[in-house]
Amino acid sequence: MRIGDPLPSVGDVLATLATGLWRWDDAAGKVTLDAEASRLLGLPAEPTVLTEAGVRARFHPVDWNEVNGVVQLAAAEGTLAELRLRVMDEQGHVIRTVRSRSKPSIDPRTRSYQLIGTMQEVTEPQPGAAARTPVTGDWRRSREAFLLDAGRALAEARSTAEVLRVAAGLSMPGFSPDGLAVFGAQGDRLTVIGHHGHNPGDEEPFTQMPLDTDYPAAEVVRTGRAVYLSSPDHYRDRYPASWPLAQHFDRQSWAFLPLTFAGRTMGAWMAAFTYPVTFTPDERSVLTTVARMLAQALSRAGVAESERELTDGLQRSMLPTLGPQIPGMSVAARYVPTGGGLQVGGDWYDMIPLPGGTSRNSPEGGRFALVIGDVQGHDVRAAGLMGQLRIALRAYASEGHRPDAVLSRASRFLYGITYDEEIADLRFATCLYVEVDPESGVLEIARAGHPDPAIRMADGTVLTRPTAGGLPLGIDPDADYPTTRLVLEPGETMLICTDGLIETGGHDLDTGWRRIRKILESHDGDMEQLADALVQAVHGPSSHHTTGPLVDRREDDIAVLLLSRAGESCGCGDTVTERPSVRRTMVTVAQAEHERVAGARQQLREFLHDWASPDQVDSAVLLVSEMVTNVLVHTDADALLVAEMTGGAGARRIRIQVTDGSDDLPHKRHPGELASSGRGLMLMELLADAWGVDPRGEGKSIWFELYEEGPGGEEPDGEDLGVEEPGVEGEPGASGLPGVA
Repeated sequence: MRIGDPLPSVGDVLATLATGLWRWDDAAGKVTLDAEASRLLGLPAEPTVLTEAGVRARFHPVDWNEVNGVVQLAAAEGTLAELRLRVMDEQGHVIRTVRSRSKPSIDPRTRSYQLIGTMQEVTEPQPGAAARTPVTGDWRRSREAFLLDAGRALAEARSTAEVLRVAAGLSMPGFSPDGLAVFGAQGDRLTVIGHHGHNPGDEEPFTQMPLDTDYPAAEVVRTGRAVYLSSPDHYRDRYPASWPLAQHFDRQSWAFLPLTFAGRTMGAWMAAFTYPVTFTPDERSVLTTVARMLAQALSRAGVAESERELTDGLQRSMLPTLGPQIPGMSVAARYVPTGGGLQVGGDWYDMIPLPGGTSRNSPEGGRFALVIGDVQGHDVRAAGLMGQLRIALRAYASEGHRPDAVLSRASRFLYGITYDEEIADLRFATCLYVEVDPESGVLEIARAGHPDPAIRMADGTVLTRPTAGGLPLGIDPDADYPTTRLVLEPGETMLICTDGLIETGGHDLDTGWRRIRKILESHDGDMEQLADALVQAVHGPSSHHTTGPLVDRREDDIAVLLLSRAGESCGCGDTVTERPSVRRTMVTVAQAEHERVAGARQQLREFLHDWASPDQVDSAVLLVSEMVTNVLVHTDADALLVAEMTGGAGARRIRIQVTDGSDDLPHKRHPGELASSGRGLMLMELLADAWGVDPRGEGKSIWFELYEEGPGGEEPDGEDLGVEEPGVEGEPGASGLPGVA
């Protein structure tokens, strides 16, 4: 061609270079090809117009599936859509591979696109060629597997730190960055959330950088568009002001991608490479997909962390501190909210100083109340009601009301704030209220549908203590709550808890109590360690704070309160020497509560759980049932049952006595075969090792003794055992020491 001659047409130039022209109108479903493009697709070398289906039939189906994604990505980034496609003949054989480069434009109204581009034949890379070049087939399958694994790992990350660790460990197929950084935006400033592949302190120049700075990450946050820099020269030419900051990292290529979630750009992700990367459409597609998953994971983690911080602070603000040390007593508590959701619920505990500041029986010890409860539900409403109910209980207790009056008023209060005919969301609450006299160890208990307390005795035996109770709070505004009085003896520990501790892990009330009982009996640490052990048995390691860890396997909230009275062996780790060999329990059965005879039998069985002879245990239970029933049937008085065990294992003695306020003494009778009564004293003679009836100042006491028949054990000498009367200083109305309901 001579100087001055007219330039050839574009079509002639492209035909000379074996390059075809084509145009794809997505809305019309038509593809226009020039002669060279038709030849490359295996058609006659002449201009033609094909349908979309006709063009699709000329390409390998795996390659065609990539077309839409690459076009959409190029349109979003404003870049060229580059595709490598295998051309098939009518028999399905690959005849050549072509590369297409086009500029997409999308109609914003119809979301359809038009492509105008070129097509050239290319040579497939040989096996083992550089993995950082764009390929098809197996690489695509590796990419899909990588994206599935990356998505799964990022979805499981629970915190920002975990998301960053997962991102740092991603090994992308064919190309992997060796330097990563995640940028965020606070106001008009760029911040560094985390980085990998850099030394500590390298992030300092990029922290608090103004968003209008000529830096790639700042531009990405401002515009929401990705920036690809394939070489140091490219970086230096495009961002001369910030190039000195990146120069000393000795990287060859960079990709800065927007972290976009719910239509908002929340930051930028940098992937830096020590080798040149051309950022082909396949590579950009992988990076863009990872950036989207990373943005979603960071957003979820940020929301979860904010919720945890909020709800943990909310729960901590609602839970009390246990206050100063109590002379002669130790208190420990734990609270663990349920997993999932906002991690707030209705369980709570409280410790309330009572008015007067002194004990009724002694001016040296201040009375206080322990409260534990559970509002129905595990949501914000339950937490709100819990806070209101806790304040109401503190107010009623601080006014000086008795335990039964405190719960009655609390029930009326909860009923008043939840009862609404237009809202089908009535809530109730279970509660256990314990008024404590530290000097005497007297506990006065009122219970509203809550689990009974458990007592670990001085010798390590654990008994559940049945207490009188009423309906849960908030069900009946006129409900009554009878009180039960018992004594926490020196060396004993009381456990009260919500049902989350008992029933978690598929347990019911029975099996759950057995699990807790085993922990209480075997533990030999202080009170804080015991509280941790109870929580760990259900949910793993806890802490020494009043709230436990925010783990995610919880089925229900857990609240635990422990109260221990100091003694020779208090079980609280303070003055432990050796557990004594005396075990003692008391039960009161009132005239109007015949059904509690069964509770007395059950408590005696628990009391004798390690007695060597099962036959003797059955005998003791039968005799107690006879003695208590006789008091209820033949007198007008209540029955006080006192059981005391002494001695070492295998050679112990148990003495059981039932005291009542009637002066009528029992008489031995000789009932006939058809008589329905009169056999109680006969059973005493047959089953007991010793027995007797002792008149008292007011009433009488019937007692019997059994001597353990354990392996190698010798029966105790009856000469010293059958004559000494065991003081009943716990008799009602005498010293104030109660029985146990």
